[in-house]
Amino acid sequence: MALNLHHLRLFTAVADERGFGRAAAALRLSQPAISRAIAELERGVGVPLLDRSGKAVRLTDAGERLYARASELFGVERAAEQELSELRGLQGGVLRVAASTTIATYVLPRLLGQFRALHPAVRINVWSANTRSVAKMLLEWRVDIALVEGPVAHPRMDVQPWMEDELVLIASPAHRFARDHLAPLAELAAEPFIVREPGSGTREVMRRALEAHGVKLGRTMRLGGTEAIKQGVAAGLGVAFVSKAAVGDQVALGTIAVVPVPGLSIARTFAELRLRGRAASPTARGFAELLGSRSE
Repeated sequence: MALNLHHLRLFTAVADERGFGRAAAALRLSQPAISRAIAELERGVGVPLLDRSGKAVRLTDAGERLYARASELFGVERAAEQELSELRGLQGGVLRVAASTTIATYVLPRLLGQFRALHPAVRINVWSANTRSVAKMLLEWRVDIALVEGPVAHPRMDVQPWMEDELVLIASPAHRFARDHLAPLAELAAEPFIVREPGSGTREVMRRALEAHGVKLGRTMRLGGTEAIKQGVAAGLGVAFVSKAAVGDQVALGTIAVVPVPGLSIARTFAELRLRGRAASPTARGFAELLGSRSE
């Protein structure tokens, strides 16, 4: 059975837009034409790909699997188009970078500034997401560079360390931990903690380190981003572990305090994810050189 790539592209658009009407508007096609193409695709594969029973269109299990492969396929197509346009080397082209949020906010801007100074003609697109989402973007060939702060294990990826980081405990200056200039490890489990969302590298590294010491957090509040977490800590909503690279300004202003935890050190490595079998574009090679010099 040969898949009709046009039908497959329309199916992917419906999945991306979560509906026939929005897909039709995005592609400037009629909704009946898209519906007929999807129906023909389903007849060809012999299984339903979309669940149309509710108000919103949902992917079936078969649809989920086909969508994942289609995303990879069209990602390869986009990468091929880009690489052909970059045959002129770094005199043009696009650098697409996805980075987990701590890296994107506190480390990446300096690197991009250095890259822009060396290659001013290259257009730069940046996405900030949690570690899980960054890895997914690389698997779908949507980015050239993927930088993460959490553990990643995938059979199609290599993990290349490039920078060391440390997670530190922060608290409001009025908190007893800050007043005592230490936080006993045994008391952390009872503290209200502010944590990142599931899929965050920071959250996963923190969880593993605490559980290795027998500490399981009880009360947690979830906030989506380091800046929001620091504001919550300053307001006295709880304590948190964040990257040491993220706290300098607020510590200097006196709005938060870094508190040592005797017996606990949470080190982690920032890493670049590389897709096995994928040749790096000229722009990606140029940026990777900056990462390599940083790790020396």
